[in-house]
Amino acid sequence: GGEDGGEGGESEDIEKNILTMFGLRVPVISIIIGEGGSGGALALGVADCLLMLEYSIFSVISPEGCAAILWGDQLQAKTASGALQLTADKLLSHGIIDGVVKEPLGGAHRDLPSMAKDIKKILIEKLEGLVLLGESDLLNRRYEKYRRLGVWSEA
Repeated sequence: GGEDGGEGGESEDIEKNILTMFGLRVPVISIIIGEGGSGGALALGVADCLLMLEYSIFSVISPEGCAAILWGDQLQAKTASGALQLTADKLLSHGIIDGVVKEPLGGAHRDLPSMAKDIKKILIEKLEGLVLLGESDLLNRRYEKYRRLGVWSEA
């Protein structure tokens, strides 16, 4: 795509990806393990179970991009980060994600074997619950989950 993400059909590709994810007839589990900060990362959010590692971030836009749009200054990225509330604990409190995966002291990269073991255990646990749902129930549940996201209010 171009600088704005619209020139080579990037936004259309994101749309197709999201629609495809919504139509999958099997359980979908996503785990954000680092940074997801773009429109392309949104497709990861279309999951029956969306989890994040404790120190990861997830947003529709990077803090720098948000700062450039809202304040015309990428140096306001720290302010934008606070406004975006892109951390696992904040997203859990808003009901955007379904759970937070604890990381070892210092982050997941400090103990990869232990982190992989923990993720495997969580994936098996979550999948065992999801496979009990019929296809229709799974798709309806996924649709309803995303219909509940977001609140509009006038300031």
